Amino acid sequence: MKKKLASLLVATMSVGLLAGCGGSSDTAATQAPAAASTEAPAAESAEAATEALTEAAEEAAASGDVITVGFAQVGHESDWRTASTNSVQAALSAENGIDLQFVDCDNDSAAQLDAVRNFIQQGVDYIVIDPIVSTGWDTVLTEADDAGIPVIVIDRTIDDSDKYVSWVGSEFTNEGLAAGEWLKEYAADKGISEINVLVISGTTGSSAQLGRTKGFDQYVESEGWNKLDEQTGDFTQDGGQQVMESYLKSYAGQFNVVVCQNDNEAFGAIDAMDAAGVSYGVGGDVILISFDACKAGLQDVLDGKINADFQCNPLQGPDCLNIIQKLQAGEDVPKQTFMAEPWYVSEDNLTSITYTNNAGEEVTEDLVHVDQSVVDAAY
Repeated sequence: MKKKLASLLVATMSVGLLAGCGGSSDTAATQAPAAASTEAPAAESAEAATEALTEAAEEAAASGDVITVGFAQVGHESDWRTASTNSVQAALSAENGIDLQFVDCDNDSAAQLDAVRNFIQQGVDYIVIDPIVSTGWDTVLTEADDAGIPVIVIDRTIDDSDKYVSWVGSEFTNEGLAAGEWLKEYAADKGISEINVLVISGTTGSSAQLGRTKGFDQYVESEGWNKLDEQTGDFTQDGGQQVMESYLKSYAGQFNVVVCQNDNEAFGAIDAMDAAGVSYGVGGDVILISFDACKAGLQDVLDGKINADFQCNPLQGPDCLNIIQKLQAGEDVPKQTFMAEPWYVSEDNLTSITYTNNAGEEVTEDLVHVDQSVVDAAY
């Protein structure tokens, strides 16, 4: 650890740095840290904190006291992934006193494990991982732990090891539950009595795919919906288009709902339905549901192509910087930080949904009716 930079970070870094970046609020350290949640502090304090931190980091960099971080990213398969990468690279930057070693693993799990092992051999100070799949991690995380290198996990989860210091991301099951509850209430409002669903799922075995499927399937079972098929589009536009083209041949005229587990898959499904002359979205024959809520996805919500889009917040970079700052100072960090995420809809017939979330709590959450200002503010 680079102690000189640590003292500079402690002296100058504040939670205000996280304003407007989707970062979580600072929480008091405890012996058993609880899950944190996202808030946005005042922009003025954020600007001052950022300026102070940058000055301190520049001094540290000039003296050679730089924190090295290895970042093993899933790949570049979607707009969401690009936003996530940009967020981490912007926060863990040379200007902030960090030497970031970035590897795009191109959706190759073996390559990702190799990248992490290379970081360990290099002796980096920290490792950030967005895991392609949720299992197969225990051995390499044990190696990192033995080397004394703290690991921060973002976005997707690791299920077969707890040898990481903190995770920052989304409650994917809640996203699936919210989508199911919205569809239930939307269908009731529109007088739709029969639901026949086709699902284009994400990368098989990823925590995003597992969680969204688990949550939505609870409604498939409880409401007696007919899920005709589920195939993976690997979170890509090409994958979404190919699966939808196959569905259009196999299930022509049999479905009235398509669920895509990210926006890029939805873009591909839209291309396929356009080519086949199938109407969808507001006023169409097919209800289209998506996840991620990137700028292009929300533009399609505004245009009435996507009926509902459930956000997965990709801006975890400031949280990573905050966690590193705390660890440098010898403080405890929360084991989990959940990003704040709204649900977006094309029509204003429903203003909120009430459902039981994955923690067993009944929650009522607002639905955001998309207008141009919402699109303009999106990532």
